[in-house]
Amino acid sequence: MSDTRFQRANFVVSSIDQALTFYVDVLGLRLDFIKDSPGDSYSYPVFEIPRDRPLRFAVLSTESQLRVLALTEIPGALEPVPMPRRTAIVLETPNVDAVVEGARELGLKVYDEERLVTHDGRVGREVGITDHDDNLVVIYYIPQA
Repeated sequence: MSDTRFQRANFVVSSIDQALTFYVDVLGLRLDFIKDSPGDSYSYPVFEIPRDRPLRFAVLSTESQLRVLALTEIPGALEPVPMPRRTAIVLETPNVDAVVEGARELGLKVYDEERLVTHDGRVGREVGITDHDDNLVVIYYIPQA
């Protein structure tokens, strides 16, 4: 049996403050902390970031899960995300309509809603949304029968 434990996902963003308008104000995640990353941060080599770029790091939680998402800020314009997309986070929320409305108010891209059918036959809703930096978030909800 593996002792591997999932700690958190991470998105690179151009502005933590702007990103928080979506992740905190719309999705309802809680900001745990923001800190400046040191010059020897492991983020530089693994994300292949030039060391002359300053980095900040934010960590977010849900009500029931601690530190599930990190945002690494590289100020300024980022290169476009290559297609097809290679990553996404998937979040369950009973507030699909409110999240979609909030995302649209921020001017974010909201994909058409789809009917979700799980591997075990449960039916729900799912919607893809890209944040200000084109990172993909898929929200879903499956009502309890």
